[in-house]
Amino acid sequence: MAKIKSVYVCQNCGAESPKWIGKCAACGEWNTYTEEIIREEKTSKIATILGETAKQKPQLITEIEAQSEKRIDTRSPELNRVLGGGLVKGSLVLIGGEPGIGKSTLVLQVALNMEGRRILYVSGEESTSQLKIRAERIGTMRSKCYIVSETSLEQIFVHIKNIQPELVIIDSIQTISTEIAESSPGSITQVRECSATLLRFAKESGTPVILIGHINKEGSIAGPKVLEHIVDTVLQFEGDRHYFYRMLRSHKNRFGSTDELAIFEMKQDGLREVSNPSELLLSQNHQGLSGVAVAATMEGIRPFLIEVQALVSTAAYGTPQRSATGFDSRRLNMLLAVLEKRAGFKLAQKDVFLNIAGGLRVNDTAIDLPVLVAVLSSSLDIAVPTGICITGEVGLSGEIRPVNRIEQRITEAEKLGFTKILIPDFNFKQLSHKKTKIEIVPIKKTEEAFRLLFK
Repeated sequence: MAKIKSVYVCQNCGAESPKWIGKCAACGEWNTYTEEIIREEKTSKIATILGETAKQKPQLITEIEAQSEKRIDTRSPELNRVLGGGLVKGSLVLIGGEPGIGKSTLVLQVALNMEGRRILYVSGEESTSQLKIRAERIGTMRSKCYIVSETSLEQIFVHIKNIQPELVIIDSIQTISTEIAESSPGSITQVRECSATLLRFAKESGTPVILIGHINKEGSIAGPKVLEHIVDTVLQFEGDRHYFYRMLRSHKNRFGSTDELAIFEMKQDGLREVSNPSELLLSQNHQGLSGVAVAATMEGIRPFLIEVQALVSTAAYGTPQRSATGFDSRRLNMLLAVLEKRAGFKLAQKDVFLNIAGGLRVNDTAIDLPVLVAVLSSSLDIAVPTGICITGEVGLSGEIRPVNRIEQRITEAEKLGFTKILIPDFNFKQLSHKKTKIEIVPIKKTEEAFRLLFK
């Protein structure tokens, strides 16, 4: 007979307590404990286990034949890139993101475009008529996509048995519940039990499963951390809802690299894949305007060029302001200190505003030098010469430190028609010096770049 007991579980981190407490001792959040009923099944005795015959026998690693993972083409080159070449059969993929960012639109668009595939789309948040309206807006229906609005895990498996789909999509995992756990949908126990059951189904049947997950206020996947551990791939759908661009990053991937990045543009008829983001992120009307510098940056292993915009003005209210959008404000303060100490430009009584065009957030330190160039260009009111691209990390002594994947940055700048690129001197020495149409200029210190650009 199963033993029934009641425990209190933190809905933020999954910590358990025998009684209700106001503040979680594990994560520090207040009023997150809820009561949940747990059934404990009696475990079999060790003697009984030793008497059984194992279903699988351990094998020597040298005797195991390595087989290449068979992948399913999603008909989306950008999604295939992030997944590592497509969906692996029997894999469990988790896609997380903020409300309204486009998670459901992305997976529905993929489901409709997979021509010839039999797909089951389970929605626990929208009705079938709502999904039909969205599908008509997207405008492409090439697959055999079955849609059902269901929140019971047991009923979902009944539909899976009847349809025998080649791909299952669950939107979202927080709305699904099972009779095994006696708690409300979205709780720690329900998310854990439903995910583990779907994982077992995916591995045994070889059918890939895509889960859509909510995120909490810190921006991480909601629910227990074990959810991210049991899935094969964790994808994060990011972007500002006030801008058109959406980025799909891989935070975990057992079948591919976590350095890949996919960029989409949100339009009225769905998401459009952006194969060359540099052309969209660079405006064509900044010639002759001060405070704009073009930087060659990397997102994972994908290079693209972005505009760094700066505005320097006299502080109107006495205390200078330092504001950065899409860039670390603390790093901006450090770079301004380097500019004042090493290059002799006084900005202590001036407001400095920095913006990364396109609504992107960049963590690549290679845009340090472009940031300083844009700030100085605005301060002097002198435009950066056209056709020049810049990359380089700035040290505290004013030296230009090397950056990674320099050849990919140079190739991207050359492809977009730039005539000159400023790179760190150390990277210049490591280049193969093959013939390129773009002029490569090595820089050792910030003063050299300033003298070259602002003669």
